[in-house]
Amino acid sequence: MAKITSEERHHYQEKIKPYRDVIVNIGAREKSLLLVIQKDPGNSAFKRLALAEEMLNLASYHILISLVSQSRLRVKEENALNDGRKALYKGVIYLEEAVSNYVDAPYSDYEEKLAEIASMDAAKRYLLIRKMGLAIQLLENAYGDNTKWRWSFVELEGRFAAVAKNIIDLRNAVANTDPRSPNYEPTVYHLRMIKKLLMQAADRYREKYELSTNRIDDFKQGINFLSALRRIHILLGDREEVETVKKKLDIWSAKLETDIKRMETQKKV
Repeated sequence: MAKITSEERHHYQEKIKPYRDVIVNIGAREKSLLLVIQKDPGNSAFKRLALAEEMLNLASYHILISLVSQSRLRVKEENALNDGRKALYKGVIYLEEAVSNYVDAPYSDYEEKLAEIASMDAAKRYLLIRKMGLAIQLLENAYGDNTKWRWSFVELEGRFAAVAKNIIDLRNAVANTDPRSPNYEPTVYHLRMIKKLLMQAADRYREKYELSTNRIDDFKQGINFLSALRRIHILLGDREEVETVKKKLDIWSAKLETDIKRMETQKKV
């Protein structure tokens, strides 16, 4: 790799200075909103959604800085990417605080939390989730395939899949899939995304279990996401999909039971 000259370094710093300034401003707005929530914690769901949006913006600027570094200096800016990853985690956490972090639970368990954002229409909910998903994908792409954070992203993707499901108004989801509904298009797209994310999260946790951790908790979490997906299909009346997911659940559950017995036997030896 060619040595980075002082002139290149200077041009790089000049290029990213506006991004750094925006990052500082976002940090100040985050602190201000958190103080408002601390003083008045009631009815704070919309404020937490606003914080999630801020974290999306923050992550985007960190990704931009990394892209500029690769373009100008021909090196990956790991610090910027790590800051972007932390920002997205915080964004997901703010969403969890607003709509809950339940993976496999009936809608009634977290419906009360969603009552606070009842005035938020389906299009805005879908847009926020779509933007979050895009930001996570851009960050993963920026890190590359061989990153040490590969398995860390499994948790981030899983938590994101859960909030993507939990933010949608499932009580009216079936009615909103009627083409005559004003919420038809965003609801259909949102549900399609949820199904994809839940299946992806399940497969990724299974992959993490098989290739990295061998921790039963990871396999169980994969099964939880499969169960959550089946619950969505049942709600929507997707009979074929319900049976397909059920078969996969049965196979995974049987393997989990076998693996637990094998591990218990190995401990006794």
